[in-house]
Amino acid sequence: MSGRSFGAVVAQLAQAQKPSAGTPAYSRFLNRRLGRYLAAGAFLLGRTPNQVSLASGFCSLVGIGLIALTEPSVPLAIGVTLLLVLGYALDSADGQLARLRGGGSPLGEWLDHMIDCVKICLLHSAVLISFFRFDAFSNDVVLLVPLAYLCVSAVMFFGLILIDQLRRRHGGVTANVRGDSIVKSLLIAPTDYGILCLVFLAFGWPTAFVLLYGLLLAANLLFLLAAIAKWYREMAALRPAAQVPSSPGTAG
Repeated sequence: MSGRSFGAVVAQLAQAQKPSAGTPAYSRFLNRRLGRYLAAGAFLLGRTPNQVSLASGFCSLVGIGLIALTEPSVPLAIGVTLLLVLGYALDSADGQLARLRGGGSPLGEWLDHMIDCVKICLLHSAVLISFFRFDAFSNDVVLLVPLAYLCVSAVMFFGLILIDQLRRRHGGVTANVRGDSIVKSLLIAPTDYGILCLVFLAFGWPTAFVLLYGLLLAANLLFLLAAIAKWYREMAALRPAAQVPSSPGTAG
């Protein structure tokens, strides 16, 4: 398409990465690199960022469908993990491809967020369905684990999107990251979707899987509670946006 080599495009992408500060370890050290290679290939093939986003959603949905419809086994665990990891790498590639082509679009940002929202909701729902359908556990209390994870993930996703919009609207700081700390990236690694993808390598062993899955849930719940406390203080410190006077004849 452009006459450039794959290596040259990869090198250009490496110079145009988003800041690493505040990024969980898996995304920072692995997923962005995988996405870089996929973005370079997509660029040379003439693909668009939205096409890459749809490919990401497709891979993730196939993996999620297998979780819900197929009895847990080692081959299933490997296949599901590969599909989820590929879907997540493509999720990184679409943004990198957009920057390489000169910038994203409102449509691309909307599509990316919609796919992320669907993926988050369906993944934990599929785990719940699998636990119920295939009687992996004699105690039905285990069914509460994916249900709780679904709630935590949905609240976290909505909270992150909303806090960014409110910061922009009310003149708050859009990014509040202290330095480019590798230690911080490691500490917040359990909140990374990529780590959740890797946990599915244990999906063939229900007891091991629910233990790892439950530990990730606990870590994400603690992170969410800390984030809510921080967001509350931040929002309380912002002044309300100036009210726009109602036009004559407008109710209220």
